Amino acid sequence: MAKGTHDYVDDPRNADIVININGELIARNDAKISVFDSGFILGDGVWEGLRLHEGVVAFAREHMDRLWEGTKALHMTMEISQDELMNRIYETVDTNKMKDGVHIRLMVSRGVKATPYQDPRMTITPPTIVIIPEFKNPLKTTVSEGIKLFTVHVRRGAPDVQDPKLNSHSKLNCITACIQATEAGADEGLMLDPHGFVATCNSTHFFIIRSGELWTSTGDYCLGGITRSKVIKMAEKLDIPVRQKNFSLMEVYSADEAFVTGTFAGLVPVKTVDGRSIDNRRDTSTMESLRLAYLNHIAEDASTGRSLT
Repeated sequence: MAKGTHDYVDDPRNADIVININGELIARNDAKISVFDSGFILGDGVWEGLRLHEGVVAFAREHMDRLWEGTKALHMTMEISQDELMNRIYETVDTNKMKDGVHIRLMVSRGVKATPYQDPRMTITPPTIVIIPEFKNPLKTTVSEGIKLFTVHVRRGAPDVQDPKLNSHSKLNCITACIQATEAGADEGLMLDPHGFVATCNSTHFFIIRSGELWTSTGDYCLGGITRSKVIKMAEKLDIPVRQKNFSLMEVYSADEAFVTGTFAGLVPVKTVDGRSIDNRRDTSTMESLRLAYLNHIAEDASTGRSLT
């Protein structure tokens, strides 16, 4: 089964990692949460995917700010500060002797409930905070060969239904999209907005290149992606015109290049969309210029050290 940009190189070291649950370091096989936890019962919580580069979490400030924004939107009270949470993350990766090629899943649920019911007032503990670091690198063939996309029938919803800017544990619409794409023989699903314009993918953000311009959606119906925002800023620095706009599948099918972005694999080329081949000319690849700039930006960010300030 295809796994798209999240396909990874298996690393035997992950069998012996320790996981941080509410500040306690626990061996992987012993790491557990309550069946009464809000995240398990209801998908009530938010999360972040983080990348460790040379011992430093890349773009940590942006990730912490997005996480806190999500907890405030869900009316959850974090009982530790951003700096304290970062200290937990670094304690966890240091205990695991991790420095590079590491992906971290940071999950925050509302906490444990007195009974399995949705009302937040039934929660009887502070938020549950889980930090899972793994030695994890994307497959080289993912970046070199690219992925296949299939346009799914599942739409990105309007913010008055479930705001797509909220990075919540509840991802059933994206999971349904992923299933449909997989069954169609693709790696990921390309999702449209309620008006039929291209929005995003089920787990990554989507870009095309047309006549030297970088196009991406308006952002109204997708998560505020950190890699996405970095790519837009880098394009502007490289004097590549950027258009955040509505565009249709017809304009995707005739694009010069297409790629997706995400914390785990960075920038990954798209080779087909709905069976249509995308050229992605490597000799004049705009995506490749952006990918190299992104890698340099990660290194620059890591060089500033572990402090959030």
